[in-house]
Amino acid sequence: MSTGQHKLGLIAGNGRFPFLLLDAARAEGLSVVVAAIREETDPEIDARAAADPAICVHWLSLGELSRLIDIFRTAGITRAVMAGQVKHTQIFSSIRPDWRLAKLLLNLRTRNTDMLLGAVAKVLADEGIELVSSTQYLEPLLARRGVLAQRAPSEEELKDIAYGRTVARGLASFDLGQTVVIAAQACVAVEAMEGTDATIERAGALMRRLDGPASTLSRSLTVVKLAKPAQDMRFDVPVIGLATIETMARAGATCLAVEAGRTLLFDAAAIVNAADRAGIALVAE
Repeated sequence: MSTGQHKLGLIAGNGRFPFLLLDAARAEGLSVVVAAIREETDPEIDARAAADPAICVHWLSLGELSRLIDIFRTAGITRAVMAGQVKHTQIFSSIRPDWRLAKLLLNLRTRNTDMLLGAVAKVLADEGIELVSSTQYLEPLLARRGVLAQRAPSEEELKDIAYGRTVARGLASFDLGQTVVIAAQACVAVEAMEGTDATIERAGALMRRLDGPASTLSRSLTVVKLAKPAQDMRFDVPVIGLATIETMARAGATCLAVEAGRTLLFDAAAIVNAADRAGIALVAE
């Protein structure tokens, strides 16, 4: 397994995504060189490497683009994936960019995540490292079309889903978040840098403040999460995990709609069980 075709580079962010990708790559017999981001990656990745000689972990900070390239080139990596969230606030406030990343940032037309990661992908490609879609290894985890939990959406929730999809698609051109939260065909919250779960929490808090005899909005919330129409599946792939369902239950959200074939469900059985316990409708279209 000395050739680049038998190796995969993994740029690991936070959460369980990098570990699922690691398992999938190893199941295909690939050696994996992990670039673990010091500000984000779970230290458990070291234990995985200690138990498997085909996994090698290098720790680096978020701004060390040149070091990332050096690590992969030294290891003979020609293909790499990004897996795991890097908080948007980290990207734009907490990093200390090296000369290569600083130059890249100065040349960006807009400082949104897609533009930044797309530029990083081009720099990697120029160095002979192809950034590929993580879904290439995780296709079984993509949401299948249909009602995924016991309860189907109600008529009101279907109206909220339809409106939420319209809002989410309208926002896509601005490269904001992937999630909107709707109540009675009114947009309660839109995801920006804070992430999906924080958006849901914010919507729940707002509805609690509005709740009362004079409120014209239903207190139940519908969450709609979509990939962008031109979503680059190499990064920022829509992901739903158990924490999202738990956050919805706390916030009073009763329905979740995602995009079939373009949303990763991490531990789908646990997600469905949690949705059923909370009475949350879960649908992919």
